[in-house]
Amino acid sequence: MNIQFSSFAGHAPYRQGEVDGPLKSRSSGVLAAVSAGTVGLFAAMPAFAQEAAAPAPAPSIDTGDTAWMLVSTALVLMMTIPGLGLFYAGMVRKKNVLATLMQSFAICCIITIVWMVAGYSLAFSNGTPYVGGLSKAFLATLGEHISKGADVPFTIGAGTDAASTMTIPESIFMMFQMTFAIITPALIAGAYAERMKFSAVCLFSILWSLIVYAPVAHWVWSPLGWLAGMGTLDFAGGTVVHINAGVAGLVCALVLGKRRGYGTEDLAPFNLTYAVIGASLLWVGWFGFNAGSAVGANGRAGMAMATTQIAAAAAGVSWMVAEWFRTGKPTVLGIISGAVGGLVAITPAAGFVLPGGALAIGLITGVVCFWGATSLKHMMGYDDSLDAFGVHGVGGIVGALLTGIFAYGPLSATDANPEGTSGSLHQLLVQAEAVGVTIVWCGIMTFILLKVVDLVVGLRVSTEAEQEGLDVALHGERIN
Repeated sequence: MNIQFSSFAGHAPYRQGEVDGPLKSRSSGVLAAVSAGTVGLFAAMPAFAQEAAAPAPAPSIDTGDTAWMLVSTALVLMMTIPGLGLFYAGMVRKKNVLATLMQSFAICCIITIVWMVAGYSLAFSNGTPYVGGLSKAFLATLGEHISKGADVPFTIGAGTDAASTMTIPESIFMMFQMTFAIITPALIAGAYAERMKFSAVCLFSILWSLIVYAPVAHWVWSPLGWLAGMGTLDFAGGTVVHINAGVAGLVCALVLGKRRGYGTEDLAPFNLTYAVIGASLLWVGWFGFNAGSAVGANGRAGMAMATTQIAAAAAGVSWMVAEWFRTGKPTVLGIISGAVGGLVAITPAAGFVLPGGALAIGLITGVVCFWGATSLKHMMGYDDSLDAFGVHGVGGIVGALLTGIFAYGPLSATDANPEGTSGSLHQLLVQAEAVGVTIVWCGIMTFILLKVVDLVVGLRVSTEAEQEGLDVALHGERIN
């Protein structure tokens, strides 16, 4: 605050040779001015004290944050439809293209309703450290944040020490999280492609979203979640989305068994052009996935965007080089799979690491995912049709662990934690524990749910339906 002492503004300097009278007169003027200024200063002090003691302004909706989150939500939805749908459809045989597209589209529709009815509440209402309650079921609380037609700020974990007030409407936060809930079970479809009944897909996706996905989201992203309290770093879904989906995919592949003709017939992709378009849409949409997880238009979102681009590019190059060295030919399927693996691995790290860390994560992940999608799969003998585990499971594990090594403290610093969380042996162990817990919970529960679904509707299509193709056998349609 600028304080101007106006009484002194026109004061002329003392000039040598002035007589005593004028000097006394001038001195009197100076004293008067000093007195006036002093009185004015002390008179103003109560106002200063009141201003200093005034409470901080209440949080409000930030239009910039809101605009960015609206865009991010649309970008993440684009990752599933059409991005993931095209990516997977391009890698199956012609007779299963429509069925694969149908899986992504139907899961988008089904999980939207599941999330509205109960999923959001189980993930983000207070509840316990292990699962939320049903206070937000059917999105019952959204109306509480409307005033004169506009949203007012809402608080996650309200009434607890871990409460966090948002600068965006709850409707947008709910929608943003919905797009994550949609894409996660859709990713699993890559492991059971070309052989699971559509009725089983629908029922399994509903149960898995409520029983596996929502609790893990609560553990990691709710301020009351027990993994969050332990200090787990997962910026945008390394554990919640990718390890979860990858492990579930591996269990699906093991329970359903191999596709008929696996290892003896030509199961080559029908149209890699579709797959390239899908991978490209995934890459662009991933900026909403990662940079949007800053939940605001800020510097952390900018860093997350930069690290996302760098890691994806690095992983695409490292997979390409590894494949080129091993087989003598770099393939289109290889480079797009590598880039997706890099996007997966940077997801938990995006808002915690600097560009140098992102480069290292991408280069390491591309090679490890190449090994996971080729050598590991053949060594273990499972048929992970479109490498859901090889890319998402392996990439998610690598990314989550490397986050514990490359995290840069100032990116996560807050008033409560001014140093932030930096990479260390302790943080690596915290990350490893979160990875292990997610693998165990997801693996066991996915196995149980598959057995339940098998009892209710059956899991696998008949031999005749698989040979004819799921497009005709399940949906009565075909590509001409």
